[in-house]
Amino acid sequence: MSVAAMRSKLTENDIRRLVKGKDDDDRAIAAHKICRVIDRAPLSRVERQSAAEIMQVMANDAAELVRRALAVTLQNSPHLPQKLAKQLAEDLDSIAIPILASSPSLTDEDLIDVVRSGEAVRQMAIAGRKTVSSGVVRVITSEGREPAVAVAASNNGAIFDDQSFRSTLERFGENAKVTDSLIARDSLPVHVSEKLVSLISDEALHRLAIRHELPPQLAVELSEGARERATIDLVDQAGQAADMRRFVQQLNLNGRLSPSLVVRGLCMGHIRFVEWSLAELAGVPHSRTWLMVHDAGMLGLRAIYERAGLPQKLYPVFRAGIDMVHEMDFDEGQMDRERFSRRLIERVLTKFQGLPKEELDYLLARLDGLSKVTAKMLPAAA
Repeated sequence: MSVAAMRSKLTENDIRRLVKGKDDDDRAIAAHKICRVIDRAPLSRVERQSAAEIMQVMANDAAELVRRALAVTLQNSPHLPQKLAKQLAEDLDSIAIPILASSPSLTDEDLIDVVRSGEAVRQMAIAGRKTVSSGVVRVITSEGREPAVAVAASNNGAIFDDQSFRSTLERFGENAKVTDSLIARDSLPVHVSEKLVSLISDEALHRLAIRHELPPQLAVELSEGARERATIDLVDQAGQAADMRRFVQQLNLNGRLSPSLVVRGLCMGHIRFVEWSLAELAGVPHSRTWLMVHDAGMLGLRAIYERAGLPQKLYPVFRAGIDMVHEMDFDEGQMDRERFSRRLIERVLTKFQGLPKEELDYLLARLDGLSKVTAKMLPAAA
């Protein structure tokens, strides 16, 4: 083995310790140091070839500690040759798992071969990688074991396509661990949320409704308890809706786009929902409604409000909410919404009289919920 090119980067003692160390621990320490140099030092093509030879020696070492030092130190390195990465991925779990979980040297074909080997712990390592291609996810969801499918489902870096979602629900739709992992994803297609509704518990349904958009008609039915399941808050669904126009149209068709719901949406900071609701109720294009709400001064909001047929007693609440939007430069971000909601609800509760008891109870409950969220975000008292 040629090591001459490496001697400018490594001491003679490091290489001697790797080859002739007094024990496994000593050789593993030398392997770790050499691997750090291989990963970080600017090496020429010839030096990289020498480095590959040195890594092969480590990968063939009889001592598990030496091979593990190689795997752990270079698990994220692009300088680990694919051939060596595959060799390490077939080694003992203590050596294979770091490589399977992180190594960029493994191809999708390499990963799929491991998934099809059927070993759950290795499938889980692959399913939890920072990014998992749709092709690998399809094999995990169609052939992998339940723990691996659950890990992939909760991994936002795992790319699920329709086939993967379908396989997951067909194989593990009644497995709470898997369905909970799907609910925990940052986003779900609407049709997947709809399928989950019939499979999950009421508590899980509540989390699904808060975190993901449901089809408008289904949201209405669930809010009314039409399927004898836990009801959901249409205001929360307004915040999830990707197609706000369709959402408010569906609410209107079902007779649910009430003044009460629009006020609740305003108080919870869902300004887009309020704009589209006013447009729908008034029969005015959204672009014109937006201008009347935000750019036409005092008279614009009142005009669109009256045309929408909303009760005059609630107009001061709308006026206060829109004024606060402009005062805060509100952008509907999550933190902005919580801050906006708290301030507006407090203002409504202290300054405006005559709200129905149902509305007061709702706003008080939401204010309490916002306070609990804030309390969780604050550092614990010393």
